[in-house]
Amino acid sequence: MKTVSFSQYVKEILKYGEYRKGNDLNCVVATVSILPGCMTQGGNFEEARANLIDAIELWITVGLREGEEMPIVNGCQVACVSEIQEEMEAEVLAYV
Repeated sequence: MKTVSFSQYVKEILKYGEYRKGNDLNCVVATVSILPGCMTQGGNFEEARANLIDAIELWITVGLREGEEMPIVNGCQVACVSEIQEEMEAEVLAYV
């Protein structure tokens, strides 16, 4: 498993984006099935994709703040500040 930056993690998740024309409205609906409830829409594909990136970032941020474990995507996990801090503290203690 590989630990990646927040932006790289978002890019990995975005590979699972699904886009479809709205049934009743003239819009494009964007979802990411690997993140339950993560969906948005836009007037066209480009807008829907930009909105989906924002929705993914929000989904991850809220989940991390709530202490939820993030899914592993394509063998990647997002680097968390607490994990990085623990690693740094362990390295410092190793030198003491």
